[in-house]
Amino acid sequence: MMMRAFAGIVLFALLSSPLSAQSTDTPPAAAFEIADVHASPPRRFPFMDGGALRGDRYIVHQATMVDLIAAAYGLDPSNVQGGPIWLETDRFDIIAKAPPTTSKDDLKLMLQSLLADRFKLVVHIGSAPMPAYVLSVGKGKPKLKEADDSGKPDCQFQDPPKDVPPVTAPYIAFSCHNTTMETFAKDLHEWAGGYLTNPVVDSTGLKGAWDFDIKWTGRGQLSKAGADGISIFDAVDKQLGLKLDLQTAPRPVLIVDSVNQKPTPNRPDLEKVFPTPPPAQFEVATIKPSKPDTESRGGINGDQVNLQATNLKFMITFAWDLNPNDPEELVGAPKWLDTDKFDILAKVSSDVHMDAGPNGPRIAIEDLRQMVRALLEDRFKMKTHFEDRPVWAYTLIAVNPKLRKADPVSRTKCKEGPGPDGKDPRTTNPVLNRLLTCQNMTMEQIGDELQRRAAGYIYGPVQDGTGIKGSWDFTLSFSSIDQLRTGAAGGGTPSTDGSSAASTASPTASDPSGAVSLFDAVNRQLGLKLEKQRRPAPVLVIDHIEEKPTEN
Repeated sequence: MMMRAFAGIVLFALLSSPLSAQSTDTPPAAAFEIADVHASPPRRFPFMDGGALRGDRYIVHQATMVDLIAAAYGLDPSNVQGGPIWLETDRFDIIAKAPPTTSKDDLKLMLQSLLADRFKLVVHIGSAPMPAYVLSVGKGKPKLKEADDSGKPDCQFQDPPKDVPPVTAPYIAFSCHNTTMETFAKDLHEWAGGYLTNPVVDSTGLKGAWDFDIKWTGRGQLSKAGADGISIFDAVDKQLGLKLDLQTAPRPVLIVDSVNQKPTPNRPDLEKVFPTPPPAQFEVATIKPSKPDTESRGGINGDQVNLQATNLKFMITFAWDLNPNDPEELVGAPKWLDTDKFDILAKVSSDVHMDAGPNGPRIAIEDLRQMVRALLEDRFKMKTHFEDRPVWAYTLIAVNPKLRKADPVSRTKCKEGPGPDGKDPRTTNPVLNRLLTCQNMTMEQIGDELQRRAAGYIYGPVQDGTGIKGSWDFTLSFSSIDQLRTGAAGGGTPSTDGSSAASTASPTASDPSGAVSLFDAVNRQLGLKLEKQRRPAPVLVIDHIEEKPTEN
């Protein structure tokens, strides 16, 4: 999403003084005029949003300390090493003031100063053993054509053929000309992120520039493609005569020596001198019923949001950060909320600060949630409240635990991809298309992570009932819910007795396709069990909503 080239490490040589806390006697060379720094509100699927100057405001939402350090020093987050265990779990919002003409380089220096001042961050350049995919020459001769040095170096994405049947899994294809292996390695990390969760390093020894074509099946499409599918590893091998291996080797990194978990307090007069802007809203919105057979789609173009054939349930789940798979999280919803569809064209108010993205202004997700909520409340006269009601939820139970004791000083984190051993069952058995590697997590944190990572199975918070203390490492291989023929989802369709239809099936039953459910994986691989029960949880109650919007 915000992948930065590994080559960005060379920027360290230019960043000397900001690597440690600023002296209290000497003002920083670049600093924000004023800043509001606080813990982020809880989000179901948190991710860093923002990080650009909007007018005179630099705004970041839901950023971990690793995100902030990576942004401040222009690095890939994987190159930020060391530090306390919370570095990738605690999240922060920052709203800071800077002149509208501030350059991107100065914004980085300002963020460095803020981290040193408010979090007492101290870092240094070092080296650490880091996993990376090494691109090297295979056993035979490389299947590359030496370039004639004419034309600009370029790799172009190739559109899939138009006559391909819709049931066919498309290839991801690139045609490269006058391209060095160093550039190809860097680009490959960007193109095939579903496979290559670590940087790609060129170790081919091939000098000069080359012409070649490569195509592969996306990670999520491998099981659908069947025998016609090809992973990025096989594509590199068979089409280019090269190979990709996950290895561990020393790499230059930025090491966190110390950092405070809580920022220093905001100025007491912050709201007076740096008032919170009014809630984001649309300046104007046109809403009309969709024509029959209109394809559901949508997009954001600059300051305009364009949705076609969209139902209000989708908009509500987005605006209130609900799980769209959960039938119990929204109460009092009329049936037409799913069936009535609308075309909506809305323009963002000029008062809303927007990120300066690579293709023009970009609306922040948190602002968009506010705007959609206000639109529903205004045009559909929607009134809601939250309350606790009994819902189906899971408790994590210990059966025969098979977890590895964690290094207590390692960071708490989870990632999609293989662990240190590099073993990836997704490549040999595509129906096992989910691979979760986690470290230094308590049982409570494991439950939270399962809710986020397997939202199709588990809709609400997972309660810890294991009685197991301490922190643990584990790797979990399973199939996404759409891969299961039995459809053993976490919520399922409510039955006449008020339970879930899915809950009546055995959660560890084998699937004929070879798929493994989350429940089966947790039981067999971790020695734990997800036990379903009803307990109170917050739900959004719709008190009132009009079926027809007010006039445009």
